[in-house]
Amino acid sequence: MVRVAAVDCGTNSIRLLIADLADGQLTELDRRMTIVRLGQGVDATGAFAQEALERVFAATEDYADVIRSRGVSRVRFVATSAARDVSNRDAFLSGVEERLGARPEIISGDEEAELSFRGATTSLELPTPYLVADIGGGSTELVLGDRDGVIAAQSLDIGSVRLTERHVTTDPTSPAELAAITRDIDALLDTTTVPLAEARALVAVAGTATTVAAVALNLPEYDRTAVHHARLTTGQLRETSTWLTTSTRAARAAVHSIHPGRVDVIGAGARILQRLVDRLPVETLTVSEHDILDGVALSLGS
Repeated sequence: MVRVAAVDCGTNSIRLLIADLADGQLTELDRRMTIVRLGQGVDATGAFAQEALERVFAATEDYADVIRSRGVSRVRFVATSAARDVSNRDAFLSGVEERLGARPEIISGDEEAELSFRGATTSLELPTPYLVADIGGGSTELVLGDRDGVIAAQSLDIGSVRLTERHVTTDPTSPAELAAITRDIDALLDTTTVPLAEARALVAVAGTATTVAAVALNLPEYDRTAVHHARLTTGQLRETSTWLTTSTRAARAAVHSIHPGRVDVIGAGARILQRLVDRLPVETLTVSEHDILDGVALSLGS
């Protein structure tokens, strides 16, 4: 058995998982998430904002304290969409390494997709092949696979933060803005090399999907246990997505199951999920709390 720590820094949040790993199975000890909005303004400027870096560094310091206190033997820190093409990524890499003692890895979209697939599908019983959809702040990973592994995978540059910053200026989102978001989503889904029509089940992971599920289930507050492996019908998804994309910011903020850091971007994220489901031959989707973070932790055993 080895005690591992996985850190995933995305466009909107940074997350930590500490677990004991034995025989390819994880026993979770600590899991936490902090909204840092690392991708703030990146779509427009091509660089990390200084205040965004400071938020990431503060969260990293907190995580480093937890990792040390838990007696972790192996640590892996991965960064995804927001960190791939920015002009000042060296400041990000060195700042994290200074605080954590581990050098961040900026992983490719393909590796991100494979890690998400591995984390989401361990011990999952669904018809195959299944499609894993990881909707993040800056990108969306689509992975088709079965129990033997990945068949096809692709990372698309559509995410909740990216699309919100690019198109949304009104509250609530105007029909014209929603139409622009939808055009961007459809344009990239039209080009995907992943054969969506072959999917027999959909597994949706990460904050957009879990938040949509919490709202659809009318949870009084976010409940990870209730969300994990929840199944939503396409009708439930459509109703929830419509509300999230047309409601005011204040109305969304009043829903306690929506994390405050997701209130302003969840509409665009829900729209991505809806447009994806519209293309799939499925009647339900399964939401998983296990995702790339679990995949990163599992990778520390090899």
